[in-house]
Amino acid sequence: MTTTLRAAISVLMLAGFYVVAFGLLGLMVWGSVWAFHNGEGFNGFKLAAGSLFVSISIVVALWKVAHARPKAPTGPTLTESDAPALWATIHELAAVADTRVPDEIRLGPVVNAAVSEESRLLGLVGGRRTLYLGVPLVQALDVGQLRSVLAHELGHYSRSHTRLGPLAYRGRQAIGATVEQLDKNLVGIILKQYAKLYLIVGAAVNRRQELEADQLSVQVAGRATAQGALREIPLADAAWNFYLDHYVNAGWEDGYAPTAEAFFGGFGDMLVGRAGELESLRADAPPAEQSRWDSHPSIAARVAAMDRMPDPAPLRDTRPAKVLVQDFARHAAHVAQHVLKVEDRTQLEWSEVTSRSIIANRERRAAIVCRAAARVAVTPQGNLGTVLDVIESGQQVALSSVLGLDGPLDEPLRVVIDLALVTSGAALWEHSWSGAARLVDAAGRDVDVTSLVALAADPATVPAARTRLAELGVDLGAVVQIPETPTAPGAEVVGGIGSMKVDGSKLDVLVLDNGLILVPIPASGAGTGKDRMVNVLRSASVEQLITTHRFVPFDDLASAVVHKEIPVKLTLAFRDGSTMELQEPWTGETLSKDSAKQLIAHVRAYAPAVG
Repeated sequence: MTTTLRAAISVLMLAGFYVVAFGLLGLMVWGSVWAFHNGEGFNGFKLAAGSLFVSISIVVALWKVAHARPKAPTGPTLTESDAPALWATIHELAAVADTRVPDEIRLGPVVNAAVSEESRLLGLVGGRRTLYLGVPLVQALDVGQLRSVLAHELGHYSRSHTRLGPLAYRGRQAIGATVEQLDKNLVGIILKQYAKLYLIVGAAVNRRQELEADQLSVQVAGRATAQGALREIPLADAAWNFYLDHYVNAGWEDGYAPTAEAFFGGFGDMLVGRAGELESLRADAPPAEQSRWDSHPSIAARVAAMDRMPDPAPLRDTRPAKVLVQDFARHAAHVAQHVLKVEDRTQLEWSEVTSRSIIANRERRAAIVCRAAARVAVTPQGNLGTVLDVIESGQQVALSSVLGLDGPLDEPLRVVIDLALVTSGAALWEHSWSGAARLVDAAGRDVDVTSLVALAADPATVPAARTRLAELGVDLGAVVQIPETPTAPGAEVVGGIGSMKVDGSKLDVLVLDNGLILVPIPASGAGTGKDRMVNVLRSASVEQLITTHRFVPFDDLASAVVHKEIPVKLTLAFRDGSTMELQEPWTGETLSKDSAKQLIAHVRAYAPAVG
């Protein structure tokens, strides 16, 4: 399909949307005139008012689109002097594709490559071209695979796919803005169906373009390499998300971040450390999920389509793709400086980030255990010694109950003992890219915490546990129920209840593992309770939210009474003598199905004498 034909289809479908919109508007105007003429003044007035609303909505939508602009290119640029080998490769591939090379390459923090073009005259005249290249994508591929990816992107240029980008963007913006303005109006409901058709047709065209661009990938890199690159991208994307979740985010909320050099460097190290895991995943079938809304065919469909393409079978260059970028680590660090919103976080090397984040996590969890033990033992302050005293006296069931557990105390004991070993200098956390961090002694040997937990969990062997811990140099009083001043850094959101009555006022209540955030409901009451809470959580970090909304730390609790569990009704009493009543409405919405249970469980972990 030629560029001119694609442009014509896009323009016609966009024009058709407004033909339908103004046609419905004209029908409403005619109906209002007819109603007035036949003595149906009230119905005529309603139709006239509806016509005015629709016309204003269309004008407002078009005004918004006229003043909207696509986002400017972001990310640092990679000049020919920065990466002569990469640019030479692009020039070579552009010659094969018989197309003009990009005007610039911009690096980004995603597992992806993409191209854009600032075209004019409905895509008939080309403009400035930009190639976007993700740093983690380069880290995950070899040279042969990256050549395949680059050939695919240049294939979009050679087939003039990118020239329709601005037109498609405008079309989606115009239709989306119009439907949004009309919202649940009858005209809006009808136009929404047309909008779906527009998006479905656009997605179908995009999928066809992807298959066309794949032809150049096979031509340049060979079928096996092109298929391997396709299959590698979702694997690399999953690895990148795992890296962010299990390494970067682990210390982020506790105020720790990797240095700019370590941010992408760590991902490269993890790819090496977990090479065995990744290799086993490569044996899985390529993803085949796809819907009519998808802009790309499934990986399985693209791999199958490549089987039908001619295969020149060139030799594959298996060197790491990053060799094409001179001083890759420096450029990667430059990207990290652009994307990392470090703010007041402490930037450290990975060994320190891991160690400090685990310790912070253990401190929060150990504080809950020690606090629970102090309440069972009826003492103002708890520590590891208090926990052992409670178990030795046969009150482990009571301790489990206060902690909200149905089973053994192995996990809470492991948390407290881990922290006691590290606090006393008997052990330290060793960072690992191949698995979970290890608790090791000064010689780097694994510390057998499991046997210590087994001794501590049995009242009969608690004395042996004390002896063993003393031999390791552990101070049983080192782990106490801190912090003295309750805060929320590192706190996790475990639930949320919308439109909850708090002392008679309706509020959205976010449940953290160490307190509650009380969020006022907007005067308009817009959106469901769940939607409102999701939007709040997306708007800022938990640490930021407690500075803008009321935070009720569980540390301040003196006692609590659970009047009802379904729906939840609680009375909280605080150390300063104040109280708070919380009642869940029957019709309230929650962040998760177990939000109410999470609220009760965490209150019970902190507050004694709970009903």
